[in-house]
Amino acid sequence: MLERLSLSEDDYRDSGVAPELSGPEGGRDRFVGLSPREVLHRVFGFPAFRGLQEQAVDRVMAGDDTLVLMPTGGGKSVCYQVPALCRPGMGLVVSPLIALMDDQVAALRQLGVNAAALHSELDGDEASRIRGDLFNGRVDILYVSPERLLSPGTLDRLSRQQISVIAIDEAHCISAWGHEFRPEYRALQTLPEHFPGVPRIALTATADPRTRNDILTALAMPEAEVLSASFHRPNLMIAARPKGGEMRQLVDALQKHRNDACIVYCGSRARTERIAASLREKGYPACAFHAGLSPQEKRAALHRFRSGEPIVIVATIAFGMGIDRPDVRTVIHLDMPASPEAYYQQIGRAGRDGLPSDVLLLYGGEDMSRARYWLDQSNAPDSEKRIMRGRLEAMIAFTESTSCRTRALLACFGEGMTEPCGHCDNCRAPVPTFDGTQAARMLLSAIYRTGQRYGALHVIAVLRGKPSDNISRAGHDRLSVWGIGKDKTETFWRSVVRQLIARGALMTGDEHGGLRLNEEVARPILRGEEEVRLREDAVEASARNSRSTGQGDSIADQLTEDARERFNALKRWRLAEAREQEIPPYYIFSDATLCEISLECPGTLDELSDVKGVGSSKLTRYGEAVLEVLEDLDSGR
Repeated sequence: MLERLSLSEDDYRDSGVAPELSGPEGGRDRFVGLSPREVLHRVFGFPAFRGLQEQAVDRVMAGDDTLVLMPTGGGKSVCYQVPALCRPGMGLVVSPLIALMDDQVAALRQLGVNAAALHSELDGDEASRIRGDLFNGRVDILYVSPERLLSPGTLDRLSRQQISVIAIDEAHCISAWGHEFRPEYRALQTLPEHFPGVPRIALTATADPRTRNDILTALAMPEAEVLSASFHRPNLMIAARPKGGEMRQLVDALQKHRNDACIVYCGSRARTERIAASLREKGYPACAFHAGLSPQEKRAALHRFRSGEPIVIVATIAFGMGIDRPDVRTVIHLDMPASPEAYYQQIGRAGRDGLPSDVLLLYGGEDMSRARYWLDQSNAPDSEKRIMRGRLEAMIAFTESTSCRTRALLACFGEGMTEPCGHCDNCRAPVPTFDGTQAARMLLSAIYRTGQRYGALHVIAVLRGKPSDNISRAGHDRLSVWGIGKDKTETFWRSVVRQLIARGALMTGDEHGGLRLNEEVARPILRGEEEVRLREDAVEASARNSRSTGQGDSIADQLTEDARERFNALKRWRLAEAREQEIPPYYIFSDATLCEISLECPGTLDELSDVKGVGSSKLTRYGEAVLEVLEDLDSGR
């Protein structure tokens, strides 16, 4: 299992270099004495460090603890893999998921690095081989889960090894404020007792200031330097739209990505299966993924996803860390995440190859009300509730923002932007607003006069003067607010309800969705003391904007006719090669690399080696075949 070819493209896509495909050679410490830059070039084939990588490596080489915050695709693994090879001893990497460990191990073994992973899914022979390699000092970098690491036998054996560096990957898992908290991570603060003097480096792609402080406290790393890269992902086209025919909106968003890999996130297991079934009925290759599936069903879904075929995975957050397919072209949320951290982590699975990708959040007032209600009902301590509520409110504010969404999202991580991003929906098509003070007062008054116990549909019917048996029995057709909003559509009033919920002026009284006033916020509006600016008919306007401003075309459609022909021919060759090796096609070359080859049309190996994503090992393994595809295409014209 560890030998399968399963290379994450994240750390290689910007380097222009591919990993070695040969097995490991030589013993441990064979790279000791080389500088980090020499190891980077000789082992990984990278021409230079990127961003904060060099600072992080220098810190670890000096024996100092470090916390590294880099977005997905930023090259976090290089920050610990290079010093692990440069320093004497074996690198120790704590990682939360078996799939994540196996992918990293496979990638390193292709680079000639003797990497291994200890976890529960190893068969007996493989486990024995790894134990033998550990005993004989042949492992360069070892990946292990926190549970396995902290078991008495493993910890005792490893404490007798010389350890070069300890890396804690996905470090947000250690924080109680993180979105994927793992209690067992807390015990990692004892590692200095077992490995004194060994530098530690914690790494994560998502952590707001509170989570960062909690990571440092939980790991007992008070002197650690925090290195934080920008979380801005310019290739992500961020959009959020109010729900207005959810299934239709979902199909509209998926339509331009029919030939791509897509992820749709839902809030419940039953919902994933229902949405996946509906998509299959509409001709989409969709499958559900959630924690309740059998291991066989999960493996089948993951196999299809990794195969490189176009597919829509409809999933709960169980489809999370370790999802490294680089060519996911859209991530869609049908339910609102609980925090900006969780949202950022999930949309980070789109466009890991750096090419333009769409992310869309569909939201409704019911989602906001339900989330607030269940938070109020939580048994969490009040101090935790306040923090959770702050994150939820930040997420709600993000959905209803009329300004740059990227700027609003980055602000949640303490990062400022001086200018709008230019690539979110609000930047591409500025949202018109209007003075909604009078409409807000009418709605709040109707909710108050009907007793603050009815849902949105009932209140809107009263405002629009639409009779029903329930309204007659309650006598609401005799109220002063009866029919005062009949000149507006139901869609308009739904939008007002949703926006006042987002503003905090309205809450749900119970789990059944009854609306009630938050007096502190609603009173100044009712008295006419506060102006209310509302988004203009957000549902219909957003639908128009999505059709006119979306990313739209596939990658191939953005190429010239000749380049598109080369791109498609190279994709066919890549698929055949991948099937021969039984690996995902994007592990051979990413779409971004094929795009550049198609545009440059190299005629020699030297010219091909200049293409980003084609390094020495891939040049040796695939170079002649790529040139042959291009030559055959040219001679056939």
